[in-house]
Formats: sequence, structure tokens, C-alpha cells
Amino acid sequence: MAQDIRNRPESREDRRAEARPIAQYSVGRILATWAAATVPMGVLAWLVAPRVATVVDGPAPLVQALLALLTIGLAWQFVLVVLLVWWEQRSLRWSVLREALWLRRPTSPRTGRVGGRVWLVLIPLAVLFYAEGLIPNLPHQAGRDFGLFLGSEAGEAFFHGAWGWYGVLIVMWIFNTVLGEELLFRGLLLPRMNGAFGRADWLVNGVLFAAYHVHMPWAIPGILADAFVLAYPTKRYRSAWIGIAVHSAQSIFLAAIVLTVVI
Repeated sequence: MAQDIRNRPESREDRRAEARPIAQYSVGRILATWAAATVPMGVLAWLVAPRVATVVDGPAPLVQALLALLTIGLAWQFVLVVLLVWWEQRSLRWSVLREALWLRRPTSPRTGRVGGRVWLVLIPLAVLFYAEGLIPNLPHQAGRDFGLFLGSEAGEAFFHGAWGWYGVLIVMWIFNTVLGEELLFRGLLLPRMNGAFGRADWLVNGVLFAAYHVHMPWAIPGILADAFVLAYPTKRYRSAWIGIAVHSAQSIFLAAIVLTVVI
């Protein structure tokens, strides 16, 4: 009988049990993790990109440099998440990652329902996320604003037929809203901030997320609203998929717009 127990197939419950409790970070560790994502993005955007642009051939050299370098910065955030989860959990199995990064279906805090109609909360959140884009930006250099560049004649000329750069954009957006920013701030940090900030963990998470955008500081006032649109719903429903889905809606919209320019 003992042999039968040892040889029986591993059940889903067994794999889920492998996940260790989510560790609560100290304020210092939270800020260190934030800096590990923020500093590279700032350095790449403001120090490295202008230098790279001086040796890039073709139109819009600064745009080319920013697209390539910021994609690298976002990919680093994915690597950072993987390293930190491995250090904490000593495993990268999906059953462990699902629990450690809140990559599970949303749960209604009122009814306890998991998934299903609970996903409908994405509709009003997507509308609010779009409305956030109407908040005025701070004065800034137009050449660094992707939205302004895309709507210009130079932007249309740059992306027309540029399938390679369109591919770079797709990769950048995947790391931005799925594997990078959202996975780091809502999947990794938010579940580990309650010990340091209590009920205000989601609010601090949103402030840190806004402050992280040193690579595009003109947008920080609007991004502060993400505390209410991304961070709070993620905590309320205990699912990082909430933030990922809402944030990704913007990327899908932009991908469709750029595609029309490319073709």
C-alpha cells in the first residue's frame, strides 16, 4: 500500500500544496524591488537612448532607440520577477507561480464566486482606464511621446510597411502589460505589501507604479489613477489577471491602430 501511495499520479491538490506562503516584504525590500525596475528604465530612456540615436541610421533615430531599449528594460522586469519568485518559492512550476503571483481567476469578495460573471468587472474598469487617458499630460518633448509620434506624418511614414518595428512593438507590449509591469507590480509586489502598508497597500502600489514611469514622467499624473483602476481591483478580487486584462486592452487598441498604418 505504501508503494501504491508513492507511485500514484500527482494530483492538482498536491502540486498546489507545493506553493509556499507569500512572503511579506519590508519597506526597504519593496523600494529595492521598485528601484530594480525603475532605474534601468530611466537610464535606458534618458542616458543610453540619446547616445544610441546618434549612431542609428534611418528616420526617427531616437524613436528606434527608445523602442528597442525600453523593450529590453521591460523584458528585464520579467526576468526580475522570475528570479524573485524562484528565490522565495524554490520552484517555477505553474501551480506555484499561479499562487505566488495571483495568476488565478478573480474571486468575488461578496459572494465567493470564482470566475464566470465576475469577469464582467473588466468592462467598467476598461472604460475607466480609457478615461484616465483624458487626464492632461505635463509639458514634455513631443519626440518622446509615442502617441504624438504615431499621429504625426513622421510616425505614419516610419511605420508604413515596417513589419519589423511592428513586431518589436508587439513584443514590447507583451512585456509591458502581461510579463513585465503588471506581473511585477500587481503579481509580485502587491500581494507582498500588506505587511508593510496594511489596507493602504493598493494605494502605495499605485503611487509606486506612477513613480516608476521616470522614462515618461509627463504621464505620471494620469498614471496615478491606476491605483484605483488596476491596483485596487486586483487586490479586491485577488487576481493579477484583472490588472493584466485591463492594461492589455490599451495595447490591443494601439496594436490595431499601428497595424492600419503598417499595411
